[in-house]
Amino acid sequence: MIIWVLYDIVKDRSRTKAAKCCQQAGLYRVQFSCFLGTLTPNQKDTLRLQLEDLIDEETDKVYLFPMSRGELQQTDLLGQAFDKKLVTDEIRALFF
Repeated sequence: MIIWVLYDIVKDRSRTKAAKCCQQAGLYRVQFSCFLGTLTPNQKDTLRLQLEDLIDEETDKVYLFPMSRGELQQTDLLGQAFDKKLVTDEIRALFF
């Protein structure tokens, strides 16, 4: 599944760890606190648990939004946007 991860985390250390968790899961950094990529349901659950352990539920916000490939293809990208092919694994498939 394609998933968006967006967060607003107050503490620098927790925010840095959240970014590392997202990157280690194979997500692409779209903006400073926004990641996008393809995960299996188990990978999504693992990432959710990791992020849940990092945040302060009183002050922080984390959103995990699933998205279909069709919805991603319909997304309008303006300005210096990311390459949709990176998210849908089209580029990686060329190197196997």
